[in-house]
Amino acid sequence: MPDVLTLNLETEPSLTHFKVRVLLVDDQLIIAEAVRRMLADQDDIEFHFTTDAREAIACANSLQPTVILQDLVMPEVDGFELIRRFRAEEMLAHVPIIVLSAREDPKLKAHGFAVGANDYLVKLPDKLELLARVRHHSNAHIHRLQRDQAFRFLRESQQKLAAANVELQKLAALDPLTGISNRRRFDETLVLEWQRGQRDKTPLSLLMVDVDFFKQYNDSYGHPAGDLALKKVAAVMTENLKRPADLVTRYGGEEFAIILPETDNAGAMNVASACLRQLEKLEIENANALPYGVLTMSIGVRTVVPSKQSTWSELVAASDRALYAAKAGGRNRVVNAE
Repeated sequence: MPDVLTLNLETEPSLTHFKVRVLLVDDQLIIAEAVRRMLADQDDIEFHFTTDAREAIACANSLQPTVILQDLVMPEVDGFELIRRFRAEEMLAHVPIIVLSAREDPKLKAHGFAVGANDYLVKLPDKLELLARVRHHSNAHIHRLQRDQAFRFLRESQQKLAAANVELQKLAALDPLTGISNRRRFDETLVLEWQRGQRDKTPLSLLMVDVDFFKQYNDSYGHPAGDLALKKVAAVMTENLKRPADLVTRYGGEEFAIILPETDNAGAMNVASACLRQLEKLEIENANALPYGVLTMSIGVRTVVPSKQSTWSELVAASDRALYAAKAGGRNRVVNAE
């Protein structure tokens, strides 16, 4: 087992309140003790060391030092190779390394810098010089970490803001009472589907829906019951949509609209009839809605293949006319604009 001394060990340093953290890698205990004494009276410096160079990478990854002091000549591990290993570690690639060497040799210095060292000291250096080097390199590293933290927080904030904006856009496109899409979403979607149908020459169907005698229902049963009824009507229509592109929206008040892209007139009539039957089967009492006595709906259907000779607003107008024809014809029915 290696000889390891750890003082004030923190395995997860705070990027906001950094202390200078020194890791010494040297096989000589006398060197470790001498460095420890030099740093002992510095309250803002933590000192750690290992005498086994084979454990240096694991120790450094655990401690995340702000500076590494490293001997060049150690048993079983070449000092230059150890520097390369430090630099190959993602978490240690930028930690400053100060070489502690017994020799004042320009070639050793040059090679140390070439493989990734940041500084070179002949051991043992004067205390003031060691402190100055340790603080200089540590402060530079801490500033880098704080900068990276600020960028990371900024990215996270931007991501959260983008996600919040997406949620806000979703909420802005939803009707708060029924939970289905609102008029704003209807307008946006119809324009997009009109353009797509015009480009692909595919049919586009629109169903305009109105709940029959809804004012009388509100007057008879109260607004809470009316709100619940609208939620049930929205659920009935949603259940009868078969494809992801189909969209049911609350158009306003007790009026709804269903957009059915790439749906021919027969398919649109099938959807409308299914909605009509399902609502009637719920048997939601509406005593003043004669002759049915239950809550019903009227639906106008229009199908077109979008072209440059027509507009989506004309599609809405035609569906509306069919809806009014359904209302005039006795309600609880589907009228096909065709």
